[in-house]
Formats: sequence, structure tokens, C-alpha cells
Amino acid sequence: MPRIAIIGGGLSGVSCGYELSRRGFSDFVLYEATARLGGIVETRHQDGFVIECGADSWVTEKPGAHELAVELGLEDQILPSNDARRRTYLVVGGELVAMPDGMRMMVPGDIEAIAASPLFSESARQAYRQEPSHAEELKAFAASRPADWDETVADFVQRHFGVEVSEKIAGPLLAGVFGGDIRKLSAGAVMAAFVKMEREHGSLVLALQRQARKVQKPSVFTSLKGGLQTLIEGMAAKIAPSAVRLSEPVKALRPKAGKWEVTAASSTESFEQVVVATPAHMARKLVAPWSQELQSLLEMEATSAVIAAFAFDQEQSAKLKIPQGFGFLVPQRYESAPAPPELLAGTFVDQKFSHRAPQGCVLLRAFFGGDSAPSLLLQPDASILELARRQLSQILGEVPEAKIALVRRWPLSLPQYTVGHQARVARVEEILGVSPGLHLIGNAFHGVGLPDMIRQGRITAAAALLAQR
Repeated sequence: MPRIAIIGGGLSGVSCGYELSRRGFSDFVLYEATARLGGIVETRHQDGFVIECGADSWVTEKPGAHELAVELGLEDQILPSNDARRRTYLVVGGELVAMPDGMRMMVPGDIEAIAASPLFSESARQAYRQEPSHAEELKAFAASRPADWDETVADFVQRHFGVEVSEKIAGPLLAGVFGGDIRKLSAGAVMAAFVKMEREHGSLVLALQRQARKVQKPSVFTSLKGGLQTLIEGMAAKIAPSAVRLSEPVKALRPKAGKWEVTAASSTESFEQVVVATPAHMARKLVAPWSQELQSLLEMEATSAVIAAFAFDQEQSAKLKIPQGFGFLVPQRYESAPAPPELLAGTFVDQKFSHRAPQGCVLLRAFFGGDSAPSLLLQPDASILELARRQLSQILGEVPEAKIALVRRWPLSLPQYTVGHQARVARVEEILGVSPGLHLIGNAFHGVGLPDMIRQGRITAAAALLAQR
């Protein structure tokens, strides 16, 4: 009998299978419910365009994805973002207004850039100017909190810069990553670097300025020339085809006689180790029959994402007036009733990365998420594309029919790290510690970025092998 089962063939699961194979272990089965590996990592190549259907890059400062690419022999494929063109816009009153240069999320590297920006009222500019003078007070507040204390992103940002900065900058930035609400998201989980800055320096402005003096940062984002699916293909090539079972959803998982019984669509088998690498809502169903506490802990909120991509040939592109930059964010409307579907973000893909479109051509992506996304999931592609094109036109000027247009729906793909997330994950890991052979990984736990998921998969593979000895 195979001794290790991996349930879920997204990035975490494939990384786990790859690491097992790399270490010379082949006695495992990788179950994937769909007909392809990679989950939200999917790249489409057509007519010279490289279109990411899900994730489009990783944050460069996290090394896991870069290290994997080098390990797979893809070093010549590594593609830094075009940071010389880097500019992010906010939609204000239907117009694109550039965020000040040198900002790291809502924290400015240069206060003078804030003073010159039309984005902010005078009271917001004053809050930025005064934040460094409160360094000791902020540091003392951080020191007074217990180790397990947590708060919302909104509260954290407001303490430093006020409500306007929280809603105008932090809100849309994190909505573009998590599709979530900063009034619920955990500062400790999604802004750990800034929480650490507060503990060590009090002032976030001063902390960022000190960091800038110490090191010259590389590009903010990184991808691969052939698209991110190249990573999946590189790892999958190292896994024996006989170990991969596509279109094989797992129906049940239960402990039995000191092992784990996995019931899939076409078979039931026993394993000594099981790695559950599915989204949290699927993992919850698997553990529900035999662990009420795990089931409860995995009842985390998640939002859906819908992506519409538009590729324009040279003639069509000549009609577009796209400003220089990486894209735009749309501030959220905090309403009690579900709002009509509205773009959360748009990406000027051909400017963000080279090797994405033929010379003189434009590639745009539109991102819907948050509370309004579920109403889009069941709509036909044509309706979603028309909605996206209409809303892009309102922001960018008339957007013509595209040469290539596609839609991808990612239901419940964005876990919400709400307040208390880290404590809940710690409790999950305590339970796993007394549940021999069971592992839970994926973007519901220790980060939603590609490097986070790769790291989890590889570390878990090593842990499973250690437990086998």
C-alpha cells in the first residue's frame, strides 16, 4: 500500500509531492479533484500573449519561489517586475490618482511626497507628519499588549495615520490581495512586518526610513517569462505519473487502526501519513466526522475571486489610453447590504512585466472579489466580460472589444485571516501534534502567497518523511 497520501493538487500539494520525489521517496499518491494540477496557478499562451488566469507573481522578498525556480533549472526564466514603471493608482471620483512614490503599503518613504499628493486631505497629511513624533507612545502601547493580542488592520492603521488613510489606502490594497475587509482582517496575520516595526520602533515612518538606508531592495514582484504554470510543470515532471490521480476527488478521510483511510471516487486505501492540501472549506468536510474541534477551527471565512483578462492587438491597443504604471485599486464601499459587483483592481499586465504581450499590444486584467463576487460566479462568461469591459471603460476611457478575452472563477479561494487567526492556527497545530500522520497545509494557514505555499508543502514533506523513520 502507498504510505503517504496528498489530498489536493494545488501549489501546496504539488510542492509536497515534488519534495517527496526529490528526496527519493516514491511511495505516495497525489489526489486532485480536477483534470489539472496547479490550482489557482494557471497560464494560458495564445498569439504571443502570456495570460495568467490566477496568481500573476510572487513577492520578491520571500525567497521560496525564487529558490524553487533555480532548483528546477528555470533561472533564465526568472522575470522581475518593471519597477521603473511602477506606479499604482487609486480610483477617486471616477478618476485615476497616482499613489505617492516610495510607499510601502500605507507607509510613505518620503513625507514630502505625501504633502504633494492630491490623494490626501490636509488632516491626513498632518497625521503622516506627526506619526514619527508619537514613536515612544506607540512603542509603549505595543509593549503593553500580551503576546497573543490581536486587532483589526483598520484599528492598527488608524492608530498610526487615522481613518482616512485606513480606508483610502490600506482598504483597497488589502482588498486587492485578500478580497477582504480591513475591519475584520487580523493585523498580526496579514501585516506582521508592520506589527514588528511598531514593537521595535513605534513609528512606522521612521522604521521604513531606517530600512531604506540599510538595503537596496530588488524588484517588488517576480514571475517567470513563460508564466507561473512553468513552476507547476517543472515540479510535476519530477513526480512519477503513476503517483498522480487527476479527476479523483476524495470523498472521505478517517482514522482507522492506526492509519488513515482515504476514500476517493474510485477506491479506498490506507496510508500512514496524510497531507490535506485543500482549501479550508474542503478540509473541514473531511475532518468533520471525527473531530468537531478541527471542524470548528476550520470554519474560517473565505471570499471568491473572478478574473477577466483582455488581450488587444496593435490596432486595438492604439485606441487605448493606459497611463504608465502597474494598475489601479478601487476603494471599497462599506455597506450593510451586498453591493452590485464592482472591480476591486485592474492590472496593466504588459507594463508590470515584460514577455507578456507582443510589441505594441496591451494586456489588461480585471479583478472582482469580496462580498459581491458570489453573484458573478454563476453568470456566463459573456456577462462577466461585458461588466468588466464597461467598468474598465468608466475608469480608463473606452475599452474596445479584445482580440482575446477570458474569465476564470475561483470560488472560496481567498481565506480571510480575521482577528485571532494566528491563535486559531496555533491550536490547529496543537491538535495535529497529537494526531499522528495528519498534516494540514494550504493558503488558509501561514500566508496566501506562492512562496508561503511552496514552503509549507516542502516542509511538510520533510516532516512526513521524518515521521516515517
